[in-house]
Amino acid sequence: MDNRKIDLHVHSTESDGTFTPEEVVALAKESHLSAIALTDHDTVSGVEKAQKAAKQLELELIPGVELSTEYQVSEKETKEIHIVGLFIDTKNKELLQKTAEFRDCRDRRNEIMVKRLQQEGFAITMEALTAENPDSVITRANIARFLYNHGCIKSIKEAFDRYIGDGCPCYVGRFKISPAQAAELIGRAGGISVLAHPLLYHLAPADLNRLICELKAAGLAAIEAVYSTYSTADEQLVKKMAIENNLLISGGSDFHGTNKPDIRLGVGKGHMYLPYSVLDSLKDYMTAKNKSNQAK
Repeated sequence: MDNRKIDLHVHSTESDGTFTPEEVVALAKESHLSAIALTDHDTVSGVEKAQKAAKQLELELIPGVELSTEYQVSEKETKEIHIVGLFIDTKNKELLQKTAEFRDCRDRRNEIMVKRLQQEGFAITMEALTAENPDSVITRANIARFLYNHGCIKSIKEAFDRYIGDGCPCYVGRFKISPAQAAELIGRAGGISVLAHPLLYHLAPADLNRLICELKAAGLAAIEAVYSTYSTADEQLVKKMAIENNLLISGGSDFHGTNKPDIRLGVGKGHMYLPYSVLDSLKDYMTAKNKSNQAK
């Protein structure tokens, strides 16, 4: 009987985790995992470091990434959707260029919004904002929380309604990529795409089905059916979605170190279990995909 355990959704200090890639690998070995995927947000910069450490410790390391995207649910509603890429070619020029653009655009956007807020009379600086959100990816939500915590506004809603919401005086647009575009990018970078933690988006069933259909057309291979916060019923629901849509399953803890202290590598909140057979199925899919591409 194969009792090997894996974790295919893991973050390091290369994005918003608190363990270095090498430390993540060492912890995986200590946790008796057979394989992990390093899936940092919008970067593959930690993969090579993790691979070197994994080779020394005889641990299987899957090169990965997690791309942040924006999905237009309706005319008035958008949702941030995360797409995980597995078996990524970390040297792919298009992937490296696009992820650099994502990070640069986000940083510039935050700096401009902060300057505009200063012009409105608010005592906010990037230094103070970063200090209050260590090792975090800064978003408008962080900015709104900062203003609220410092008594500048009466509610977080006020920040969006009057200052940093779409069309407001301090708002700055961002480089946008759709979930389907992310899946296509992952495919061109030699990987396979996975819809991360689908239940966390709180989409209506019809909207979630529409998203899955759009992603399948863009090459979606799998959906995260095993996740730290899922109940048994949640896991069964997502597995049912996978079967109905002819998708494989994937999963992982979404480990971030002390930034998510209740989530442990390999087991999430204690009950998560992802067998190696899941990785076998994903590898089989990759093999078939590569053969198909070679035949074209």
